[in-house]
Order: sequence, then structure tokens, then C-alpha cells
Amino acid sequence: MNENTSPVTIADIEKIAAEKIPGFAFDYYSSGADDEITLRENSNAFDRILLNYRVLVDVSSRDLSVTILGEKISMPVIIAPTAFHRLAHPDGEMAVARAASAEQTIMTLSTLSNSGLEEVARETNWPLWFQLYVFKDREVTRELVSKAETAGCKALVLTVDAPLLGRRIRDVRNRFNLPEGIVVKNLEPFMKEMLPRDQESGIAGYFARNLDPSLSWKDVEWLKSITRLPVIVKGIICREDAMLAVENGVDGIVVSNHGGRQLDTCSATVDALPGIAEAVSKKILVLMDGGVRRGTDVLKAVALGADAVLIGRPVIYGLGYDGEKGVRKVFEILRTELDLAMALCGCRSIGEIKRSLIVK
Repeated sequence: MNENTSPVTIADIEKIAAEKIPGFAFDYYSSGADDEITLRENSNAFDRILLNYRVLVDVSSRDLSVTILGEKISMPVIIAPTAFHRLAHPDGEMAVARAASAEQTIMTLSTLSNSGLEEVARETNWPLWFQLYVFKDREVTRELVSKAETAGCKALVLTVDAPLLGRRIRDVRNRFNLPEGIVVKNLEPFMKEMLPRDQESGIAGYFARNLDPSLSWKDVEWLKSITRLPVIVKGIICREDAMLAVENGVDGIVVSNHGGRQLDTCSATVDALPGIAEAVSKKILVLMDGGVRRGTDVLKAVALGADAVLIGRPVIYGLGYDGEKGVRKVFEILRTELDLAMALCGCRSIGEIKRSLIVK
């Protein structure tokens, strides 16, 4: 792209971000597990889904807003939890929180953020969710939950698909580690020394030593017992686990394969979504992440049963492109594309996006 040309698509923003973000950091953000088959499938699966649009509908007025856990947001796009934002831009999570507030949507702050919960919460006037890992030392988890409640977070997003960290080949080759001066703020009081730099990956070593691979539905019950916040389970990819989520009383799920960063060659999330939505049958909130790059992707996910989607990498790319303004540009692009797609499909509101829009 000409450097004076404003980006028109998320792909444009990604290209610019690839030039501005340090190579090892861009590899961390953009890479997937092993051969990155699932990483690619998350996006490619959307391309295979065709739309059965309707015409001669009065679409002169359109409303993109939705209500999620009682909170109205401007469109069905939520910011997913992603780690280490300051590798992309010095303002890191603070810039993303300001963008979320300006765009009137929910930000999900990662446990592995470079900015602290409390300071990020002060930067947004819209609901903030906190993504949670369960540590072997349950007191660490308990304290993080308490911090989230004190900071005014509106929900906990429990990531359950990382009993061990997936093998991300680019990170292994780069021996990925955080540069001096960049910390994992929420864990700073508890953080043990990461592996030396001559090991494969400091982050992988930290996860191996501290995350609990024995995590089970009993721990979900325990988490619910220590918090008043809604609990959303992130990392569901099959009907059986979705049904267990309902049985165990969680408030919502995120259909997610961790952005293709955990188990390679598993299903693309949008392929798994319809069966999961059918199994859940609107009993709990159903969200989806993975591969969303177009407004039509958002429309397709909603048509297939999602209440909203989460976006991770596009937010990071926007942050690397131009900080808070770059993140807002990502939302501007998606909003424009979704609004146009709805009009051309004959939908005046998100509630009118139905399964019948998908070519069988």
C-alpha cells in the first residue's frame, strides 16, 4: 500500500502492522500451532459459506446494536483477550480500552496484559470483561478474581483450552520472550522467573510450570462459588462440551480454538458453531472467535447461531498500525461492511439475521 493511502480492509491494516510491529512480536501475534492448518481454516471456512440474500425489503433504516449480558453494545463485535499489547504499541491495552469505549463495545482484558486491571478499567466507560486462567496455586486465581470484581469487571472469561500450551513453531524458532521493561502486570506480584533465553520459549515454560492441566468442570463449579460475576467458558469446539457447559450452569460460552494456536487440524470455529448453537438452544450466551476479518463474517456467524463475535488479531493489527486510532479504524471498517451486508441481505436489525440467509 502507498503510505499515504488509508486502509480500506482489515487485510490492509494487517499489511501495515506487519511492517511496524517488531518481527518476533508480529510472529507471536499472527502465528498458529504446528503447520498452522487450523489458523488458516478459521478464515477459509468463512469463504466457503455463501449467502442467500433477500430483496425488496425496506432497509432505509438499520440498527446494528445488540444486548449482551444485559449491556447494549453498538454492534455484535467484542474485543477478544490477547496478550502483550505493548509489543504492538507503547500505549498497549490502555489504547485498546479507550477505543472500546469510543466504539461502545466490550473489551476482554487478558490475564497476560502488560497493563494492570485497575488502570485499564479507568480507560473505558463500557463493560470490561476479564479473561482468566486457572493456576496450580488457586490463591493466585482467587486474587485475580477479587481484583476483577474490585475493578468493576462485568464478567469472567475462563479459558479452558490450554491445559498445556500449543507448540507455536515461529515462537520456538524466535525463542520468544518479553523484552526488558515489558511486564505481565496482573501477575507481577506472583510471577516466577521465566525460563532463560537459551530455552525454547519463556512463555511456554511459564505456562508449563504454573497453569493447571488438571482443570475440570469441578473447577468451573469452584470458580462460580467464589465470584458474583457471570462466568463465560472460552474454548468450546464440540456439542458435547457445549451441553456440559449448560449443565454446569455457566452464563455463556465462546466457540473458540484459541485462534488456531493450540491443537492444529481441529475444526474451524464457524464450522463448529451451528451444531453447538443447536445443542445449546439459546439457554446461554453463545459467542464465537477465530478468523473474523469481514463484516460478512460477522453476519454469517450471527446467522449460524452466535450472539456476537470476538476479534483478537484485527485489534492487535489496528493497535500496531496506529494505536487507539488504528483500533477504531478496525471497528469502522467492520461496521461499514456489516451495515452494507445487512442492507443487501434485507436485514434491518441484528435480530433479523436468520439461518435462512445461509445457502444450505
